[in-house]
Amino acid sequence: MRARDLGIVIGDLPAGPLNAITDVAGVRVGHTTLISGDGPLVVGKGPIRTGVTVILPHQGDPGGEPVFAGSHTLNGNGEMTGLEWVRESGMLTTPIGLTNTHSVGVVRDALVAGSVAAREGVVRWSLPVVAETWDGYLNDVDGQHVRPEHVFAALRAAAGGPVAEGSVGGGTGMKAFGFKAGIGTASRRVAAEQGGYTVGVLVQANHGRRSRLRVDGVPVGPEIPHAQVPGPDVPAPTAGSIIAVVATDAPLLPQQCRRLAQRAELGVARGGGGGENDSGDIFLAFATGNRGLHREDDTKAPLTFPVQMLNEDHIDELFWATIEATEEAILNSMVAAETMTGRDGITFHALPHDRLVELMRRYGRLA
Repeated sequence: MRARDLGIVIGDLPAGPLNAITDVAGVRVGHTTLISGDGPLVVGKGPIRTGVTVILPHQGDPGGEPVFAGSHTLNGNGEMTGLEWVRESGMLTTPIGLTNTHSVGVVRDALVAGSVAAREGVVRWSLPVVAETWDGYLNDVDGQHVRPEHVFAALRAAAGGPVAEGSVGGGTGMKAFGFKAGIGTASRRVAAEQGGYTVGVLVQANHGRRSRLRVDGVPVGPEIPHAQVPGPDVPAPTAGSIIAVVATDAPLLPQQCRRLAQRAELGVARGGGGGENDSGDIFLAFATGNRGLHREDDTKAPLTFPVQMLNEDHIDELFWATIEATEEAILNSMVAAETMTGRDGITFHALPHDRLVELMRRYGRLA
C-alpha cells in the first residue's frame, strides 16, 4: 500500500512509471530483512527487528565507473561514511548502504569485501558510503545482528522495478512521528522542455514528533493524537533521524548534486521534520547524466573527459522534483509499514489508512 493507492498525491509534478528511485534508469535497490524473537530484550539474542538496504547507482561497477555526487547535512547527530571523499572528489564510487546505527561498520566492511571480490586480484582502495538511523526502540541494536552475508544477499537482490517499502531492509525497525515507518521512495519527472529528466528519492525515515506530522499540509499528527493511536515517543519526543538518497539522470556536476541534496531537507520540513538536536539528517544526491567517467587511479583513462552541465537557469524544476519526491517518500514509508512489536513489548502502530483518508477528505485534499 502506498499513498497514491489511497488517492493522496503530493505536489504538482508527475511521478515516474514506478514512482520510485528506480525510475532513474540503471538504479537498483536490494533489501535484507531480519525479524525474529519476541519478549524481553536479551542483548545478543534479540528480539531482532533490523536489516540492510543497498542502492546501486547503475548496472556497472561504481568503483570503476563513478558518478558525480554531492551531499548535505541538516543536523549531524548521525553517520554516513565515505562523505569526505564524496565532498573532496565530487564522485560516488561505491554502492550505498543503509542500516542501523550499530551495524554501520559491518556493512561498510562487507561492501569493501564485495568490491575486493569483484576486482579479481586487482589491488584498489574503497571508501563505501553507508548511512544509519537508530532502531533501538524495537530492535536489539546492541546485538549487532547484521552480518556480512546479509549485505551480500542485499547486493544479490538489488534490482530495478518496484521497490519494497515500509518495514524492510534498513527500515525494518524504524518509526516516524510516533507511527511505524521505514523505507519509502518516490519519483518525479520534469517537463520535456526542461529536459524530461527524472528525479528519484529513497528515504530511511526514523524521525519526527507526532504533533508536527503534516501530509500535504494537513495536520494529520495533531488530528491522530496518542489518545487515539498510541505510540511511544520515548525517551525524547523530537529524537530521530532520516537519511535521503536522491538520484537523477540529469547531467549535473558535483556542486549541482550538492544543491539537489540540500533540497531534500525542504521535503522533510514539509512533512513536519525539523532537524532537531538529536537528529541525524544526512542527504546524498548522485547524477547519472555523465556516464563514462573513470576512477582517479585508472592508468588507461584519458587526460580529459567531456561532460555536460545542466544550465542552472533550468535547475529549479529538479529542486521541486526533489522536494516533492522526498515528501511523498516519507509518507510512503509510513503508509506501507504495518504495526510492529519489538523488544520489551514496545509497539509502534501503523498510520491508520482510513483515518488518514478521512482527514485528507475533510481538509479538501481528496474528493
